[in-house]
Amino acid sequence: MFRSLLAVVCLFSLNAQLSAQDWPEFLGRGGTAKSSDVVPTFWSNSKNLTWKVELPGTGSSSPIVVGDKLIVTCYVASESEAKRQVLCFHKVSGERLWSVDFPIDYSEDRFQGYITEHGYASNTPVSDGENVYVFLGKGGVHSISLEGKKLWSVDVGKESSNRQWGSAASLILYQNSVLVNASEESQSIIALEKATGKKLWAQEAEMLELTYGTPRIVNLDEGEREVVISVPGEIWALNPTTGKLNWYCQSPMTGNVCPSIIVDGQTIYSFGGYRASGSIAVKAGGTGDVTDSRVIWTNRSSSYVATPLLHNDRFYWIDDRGIAFCTSATDGKVIYRKRVDNLASGRPVYASPVLIGEHIYVVTRRSGTIVYKPGDSFQPIARNVFASDDSDFNASPAVSENTLYLRSNKALYCISK
Repeated sequence: MFRSLLAVVCLFSLNAQLSAQDWPEFLGRGGTAKSSDVVPTFWSNSKNLTWKVELPGTGSSSPIVVGDKLIVTCYVASESEAKRQVLCFHKVSGERLWSVDFPIDYSEDRFQGYITEHGYASNTPVSDGENVYVFLGKGGVHSISLEGKKLWSVDVGKESSNRQWGSAASLILYQNSVLVNASEESQSIIALEKATGKKLWAQEAEMLELTYGTPRIVNLDEGEREVVISVPGEIWALNPTTGKLNWYCQSPMTGNVCPSIIVDGQTIYSFGGYRASGSIAVKAGGTGDVTDSRVIWTNRSSSYVATPLLHNDRFYWIDDRGIAFCTSATDGKVIYRKRVDNLASGRPVYASPVLIGEHIYVVTRRSGTIVYKPGDSFQPIARNVFASDDSDFNASPAVSENTLYLRSNKALYCISK
């Protein structure tokens, strides 16, 4: 009873400064990718566009919303310098409130291969309502006040994976700690103290290489918690207080894993992998190897980049080849699989789907945002394009107070009625 009460108190303390209208991390609070808000289903440069601001640099990180502040990261390069920048805008007016620079005075991965697709600012910030925490890959993890003051900075490694694809995972918070998937930088998962940046624990393993997803927290019985992450070939559950491995199981996803874990109560789902790809459902809890005891199902259906949306026991996503999927969360079987017409060539979708009100919103890279309803078939009702912006839209959207926020490599957009 005491442990349950303590867990509730800790969870309340974590969210004490956040409101229901905040979108404080990648795919919203807890990574559920859902909002009860209602935003326009149609927009353009001349319709339902409340404001637009030009960004000083590129990025695939998603914006977050905390109170009246909209925060996003960019990579800014000129002939004389390169830097990452954290920018804060007023979410209603689009006015820039502050920016913080982080110069790149170290050796970065060369701009080649998949880095040319997503760039050098791919990690979405997270906030507890008091401060914002940003992960800049080899540039480290930083705490910044919501007024734009640097509080602390920690180096989590400057290594590269064997493919040198750059960093992608986003931060999450757990009680008094910031959890970092630094697989690209140091083949490790690290917990940092929120107040000081002090390292609380680190779990190092060669198997973390090519693990790009964001970890998630699972709430177990009697107030216990697990932090879960999908690595090539396995799912891991760690004790979020100590970093010790609680359990693991084999998964069908090998090579590299990009999508983040999806949590539904005490069931976790994972997608990804290349060349061996697939999906898996696992019951959380247990100890040691739980492959034979707690795996619910595995399936060959998969998403390579986007994290699928879980809604009413079904998964929805559009993959990086431009195919719209709906699969069952009960057994992983495909309900529909349909190619999306008239998408730009290459890899047309990187962003993850978000459910806003009754509609699914999927941001494509160069062919607008597709809007459709969940159901037994894929029937888009709109495709919204900003004709003046020919840059990549790699980021997933943010939502707050019936307003949708999108970012491209050129600009930040505010969409509302």
